[in-house]
Amino acid sequence: MFVSRTRFATLTTTVAVACAVLTACGSAPDTSSSSADGTDARTATSVADFGGMDKLVEAAKKEGTLHTITLPPDWANYGEIMKTFETKYGIKIENENPDGSSSDEINAVKTRKGQDRAPDVLDLGQSFANSGAQEGLFAPYKVATWDSIPAGQKDPEGKWVNDYGGYVSIGCDAAKIAVCPQTFADLLKPEYKGKVALNGNPTKSGSAYAGVFAAALANGGSFDDIAPGIEFFGKLKAAGNFNPVESTPATIEKGETPISIDWDYLNVGYADKYAGKGVDWKVAVPTDGIFAQFYSQAINKDAPHPAAARLWQEFLFSAEGQNLWLKGYARPVTLTAIAESGSVDGAAVAKLPKVDGTPTFPDEAQAAKAKEALANGWATAMAG
Repeated sequence: MFVSRTRFATLTTTVAVACAVLTACGSAPDTSSSSADGTDARTATSVADFGGMDKLVEAAKKEGTLHTITLPPDWANYGEIMKTFETKYGIKIENENPDGSSSDEINAVKTRKGQDRAPDVLDLGQSFANSGAQEGLFAPYKVATWDSIPAGQKDPEGKWVNDYGGYVSIGCDAAKIAVCPQTFADLLKPEYKGKVALNGNPTKSGSAYAGVFAAALANGGSFDDIAPGIEFFGKLKAAGNFNPVESTPATIEKGETPISIDWDYLNVGYADKYAGKGVDWKVAVPTDGIFAQFYSQAINKDAPHPAAARLWQEFLFSAEGQNLWLKGYARPVTLTAIAESGSVDGAAVAKLPKVDGTPTFPDEAQAAKAKEALANGWATAMAG
């Protein structure tokens, strides 16, 4: 159900995740005044600036296109989300480079400025959301459901907003592994030689980065010290247990990566995808290294389709959009609010992996320190 996406992501907030909860160039289209009454969509900071949702929809339909980048259709239900948006509003989504990275997104914003193939919207790891906002790349915009988004999960001006997330988990093919690991400590057992993989390189991939951070927490590390996690993977490599193949749906189906450290929403999706197909995928959130994270949404300040970009954000943060994340086993940022309003998909909530306790997150300084430590230490650990 899910594919690999090499998004590097770090966290900067201290809010609970689970509360029950590139190519063609050209001139940019003339969308400086996208609404019928002349509203400048590029400067709109809320739906009220358009005169209401109907006017925003009208302006977005006039543009007719939304250009996205690095959104894998099989990641956290993005396929259904994009299809639903297209059907609902009659706006075509052009999704480019679906397996790209957050750095690819930021590079596209910078290098395609003024071009009609610049990305309208971005789905970013938190560190890239922070840096992009600091560089002035994003347009401030507050969706209609702004007040239901926890304060720590959004930029105060709306330059980025966290949307969906999950926990680091261990996926395992019980059809090939006699006893599936439940903790990071288990992964060092000799029976897992050559079997333990990550979803990418942690210096570039958000899920792999998180896997190293979770391993750090499981081995005496902290938000201030990710080194024990790097050392843990060095030990896995030395023991012969680490598998350098990047885990993807294809490698899992072929049996090349029978144990995969990845987001719980991806691993649970694999269990669904391969049920009855010779893969018995089991998922465990390791109790010795609980680590959670959100991904961020942002609007390109120079989006070629600024009204469609803002409508996309409204859709994602509506109850409909948030429930679509749930269908992909990701925890939406407004989960508590939609649960309290009675608009949550209860059946989807019931399928989420159960995790005890309330997670905390590294702040921006801690995340930057961890990123630097990985950049300096990962290659050495893998060379051992």
